[in-house]
Amino acid sequence: MPLVAGVDSSTQSVKVVVRDADTGALVRESRASHPDGTEVHPSEWVSALHSALDGMLDGVSALAIGGQQHGMVALDDAGDVVRPALLWNDTRSASDAADLVNELGGPQAWADAVGSVPVAAFTVSKVRWMARVEPDNAARTTTVMLPHDYLTWLLCRRPDLAATDRGEASGTGYWSPITGDYRHDLLTLALGHDAAVPRVLGPAEPAGEMAGGILLGPGTGDNMAAALGIGALPGDVIVSLGTSGTAFAVSDVPARDPRGLVAGFADATGRYLPLVCTLNAARVLTAAAAMLGVDLDDLASLALAAEPGSGGLSLLPYLDGERTPNLPLARGSLHGLTRDNMTPQNVARAAFEGMLGGLADAVDALVEVGVRPGRVLLVGGAAANPAVGAVAATLFEVPVIVPPAGEYVADGAARQAAWVLSGGAEPPAWDRVREGSPVVHEPRPVPAVRDAYARARASLY
Repeated sequence: MPLVAGVDSSTQSVKVVVRDADTGALVRESRASHPDGTEVHPSEWVSALHSALDGMLDGVSALAIGGQQHGMVALDDAGDVVRPALLWNDTRSASDAADLVNELGGPQAWADAVGSVPVAAFTVSKVRWMARVEPDNAARTTTVMLPHDYLTWLLCRRPDLAATDRGEASGTGYWSPITGDYRHDLLTLALGHDAAVPRVLGPAEPAGEMAGGILLGPGTGDNMAAALGIGALPGDVIVSLGTSGTAFAVSDVPARDPRGLVAGFADATGRYLPLVCTLNAARVLTAAAAMLGVDLDDLASLALAAEPGSGGLSLLPYLDGERTPNLPLARGSLHGLTRDNMTPQNVARAAFEGMLGGLADAVDALVEVGVRPGRVLLVGGAAANPAVGAVAATLFEVPVIVPPAGEYVADGAARQAAWVLSGGAEPPAWDRVREGSPVVHEPRPVPAVRDAYARARASLY
């Protein structure tokens, strides 16, 4: 049977799944860790990838990589890394994003140009930061890639074949999903001179071959891969709870949001993926558990013992600043404390409500650009926590579905690899790629929870 491999090269680790190309059945999987931080030398990803791939590629005919979006990999004319990569969660480029927005003529000009308004996370903002703070490194830079582009390029071992896809390119801030073209003028505006960038391939167009003749897919960004892995359909809003939190939906038309709340990305199938991202998701829960001296299961038990609304407590979970709303210098805060409500149960529930409150706002922003949710799908590491789905049901007005746990980004990359291998017009159906049934939470909205969260958020403006 033909086998395909999918790679998820994320902020914290790399995961590899090998699946049957025809049915999607899981054959084997592995993982390796990445170092923590917002600035990482790409060699760390390369070492982890080779470790995770060791012994995994026997019988594999095609491979694709899903990677963390936005990270800036700067290369010189010899193809060597100029400086450690700046990751999406590095907020030092916040003022550079604001400068770029103003220099082009404001948010509407950016929304019209590339479908998104730059924030600190975007590659174009990080390029400007390098040009401003490290002009010698900027002058040496002749090529700019993103993390998954760089890994695919190294596996291919062909300097002339650097490639990416629409989904990943749409997160740079200098490629337009509206026109399908790079905006080299915007890259030049950020860097001070033009630079080479990977060619943008179609969803099932091969990027080349790696050692052993294994076909390489174009790869894509992690959110685009997750949508492909879960088989998202119109009406599905995916809320992903990893290091960051994202809410996104598949759309047939590009989004242009001059408010900068919704990024007008492309997806991995030829459609579009309007997306809202928050910086703070799963780590809000781990931080709350550490503060209370409990593990994550006990944190869930405490939260479920409290009533919706946490006795009047509201947590703004801006522990690492925030991307949406664009408050990179903000910090977390707990609102509404009284002697009566300052209990472990209420604090635990406030952590869940705070993490999900920002993502409920994110879904509202998607609705405002034309998305019509029929259900919310909760994925990512934190989605498996038993309190997440129950709390989410009090914040959303549509059913909340928690699919069986799985490596959806790696699965999406594997599905893309199978698509490239088949050469078909559509990706393989893979109707059953994992065991287990989804958990369904019928909506039980408690408006007071979101009202209190909104009042706390408004206190920062």
